[in-house]
Amino acid sequence: MDVDDTRPIWVQLVAEFRRRIAQGQWAPGTKIPSVRELALELGVNPNTVQRALGELDRAALTLTERTSGRFVTEDRDTIAAAREELATATTDHYIDSVAGIGLDLTEATQLIARRWAAREETP
Repeated sequence: MDVDDTRPIWVQLVAEFRRRIAQGQWAPGTKIPSVRELALELGVNPNTVQRALGELDRAALTLTERTSGRFVTEDRDTIAAAREELATATTDHYIDSVAGIGLDLTEATQLIARRWAAREETP
């Protein structure tokens, strides 16, 4: 994970953990690594990780069981909504970028189709 100095680290961790859940890297119902493990992996303070995970709890993407740890929700609708939210934000950023350099919808769509095809051809 690349740290962006313009945003608080805990906010960036929330985004990274949401991505892991939406992508399936952290599958529904699976146990999430401990706060200490994540802090070591990411090179950040455990309190920062705890704050980010607390936000995932509030968003119902994770559930904390006192004696067992923290788990990804099994509610696939919640996960699908998080995935849609991430895709929408990424799409909006792309639209702003290509519109800013003068591409119209047809050109942007053709570019996506070409890049998608090239990506599928690459092993």
